[in-house]
Amino acid sequence: MNNSRGKEEINEGAAVESKVNTVDYRTPPGEEGKEPKEEGVQVVHLTRKGAGSASSGGGVLAKAAAAVANTLQSAKDAISRTGRDKTRE
Repeated sequence: MNNSRGKEEINEGAAVESKVNTVDYRTPPGEEGKEPKEEGVQVVHLTRKGAGSASSGGGVLAKAAAAVANTLQSAKDAISRTGRDKTRE
């Protein structure tokens, strides 16, 4: 396995791209019993900085978690009403 660190550069969107050259071992479809073939690949890790990034609390996972929490709370509220319409109380 190639453990070289690769290189980092900043792209047009002010995000840091870390490029690492490594090796992938692949087995073509229909050849599952055979030895995997070694293929050189480049992996790019993209790190965004600034507003809207995951580190600032505005990431996609944070928004998804908030949506799930809201949905669960709505479901709990609907179940606890036990068939009565509490909006008219």
